[in-house]
Amino acid sequence: MGTKREATFAFWVFMAPILLGLLVFTFVPIGWGFLLSLSDARNSVDIGNFIGLDNYAFMLQSPQFQDSLITIIIFTIFIVPLTLFASLGLAMLVNGAGWGRGIFRTAFFIPTAISYVIASLIWRMGLFSGVPSGVMNVVLYEWFGIEAPISWITSSNPPWYWLVLVTVRLWLQVGLYMIIFIAGLQEIPRSLYEAAFVDGARSGWMTFRHITLPMLRNTLVAVLLLNFIAAFQAFDEFWNIMGGTAASAGNRSLARPPLVYLYQVALGDQDYGRGTAGAFILTAIIVGVTLLQGRFFGFGRST
Repeated sequence: MGTKREATFAFWVFMAPILLGLLVFTFVPIGWGFLLSLSDARNSVDIGNFIGLDNYAFMLQSPQFQDSLITIIIFTIFIVPLTLFASLGLAMLVNGAGWGRGIFRTAFFIPTAISYVIASLIWRMGLFSGVPSGVMNVVLYEWFGIEAPISWITSSNPPWYWLVLVTVRLWLQVGLYMIIFIAGLQEIPRSLYEAAFVDGARSGWMTFRHITLPMLRNTLVAVLLLNFIAAFQAFDEFWNIMGGTAASAGNRSLARPPLVYLYQVALGDQDYGRGTAGAFILTAIIVGVTLLQGRFFGFGRST
C-alpha cells in the first residue's frame, strides 16, 4: 500500500510542472483569448465590453479576411501536392541509394534546421531579387537570353511572387517529410517484394502501385495532414518576402495569408477582439478540415 502511494506521489511530482506549464502558458491564454474575442477589446488585452459574436460576424463578412483565406487556399493547393510528391520521390531515391544513403539523407534534411526568416530573406534579397544581378535574373539572361529583369516579388501580372513563396517553403520542409517517408519505407517487409517478384511483378511501377503505396497509406495520410496544417499556419515567408504589405490590386491583398492579416489587425490596429476572433475562426477551419481528412482517408486504419 505504501509503495503504491509513493508511486502515485512520485507521478504527481513529475507531472505537476508539466501540467502547471500547460495551464499557465496554454489553457489560460486560450481562455483569455476567447473572452477577448467576445468583447470590444482595443489598445489593451483587458477584457472590454461584452458584444457576443459580433467580432466573429465581422471577420466572416470582412473582404480582407476572405481574401486572406483565398490566399492560403491557393498556397495550400500549390505546396501540399508538391511537397508530397517531392518528399516521396526523394525518399525512394535516398532509401535505394547504397553507401551514400546517410550523406544524402543529411544533405536533404539540413534545410529543415534553417530559420524560415533567414531562408525568406535569402530568397528575397538573393535568389529572387528584382535587380539584374539577382540569381534567377542572371540565370534567365545567361541561359535563355532574357535581358529584362523580372520583378519576382512586386509583379502581380503574372504573379511571380507565388513561385518565390512556394519554392522557399518547399526547400525548407521537403527534407522533414522525406525522413518520415524513409521511415515508412523501411517498415515495409522485403518479403513482400520478393513474393511479388516470384509472382511475376517485374516492373518498378507494379511493385510501387501494389505494394509500396498501400503499405505507405498511414504515412501518406500523416504527411498530408501535417502538411495541410503547416500550410494554413504560414506566416514567416509571407511576412519577410512580401514585406508585410502584400502585393495588391486596388484594395484587395493578393498575398496576405490569415496569420499576417490577423497580426496586422491585432498588433497593428490594436483590435484584439477582432484579431482573436479571426484566430479562433482559423483554428476551427484547420481542425474541421483535418478531422474531415482523417475520416475520409481513414487515418490509423490498418492497410
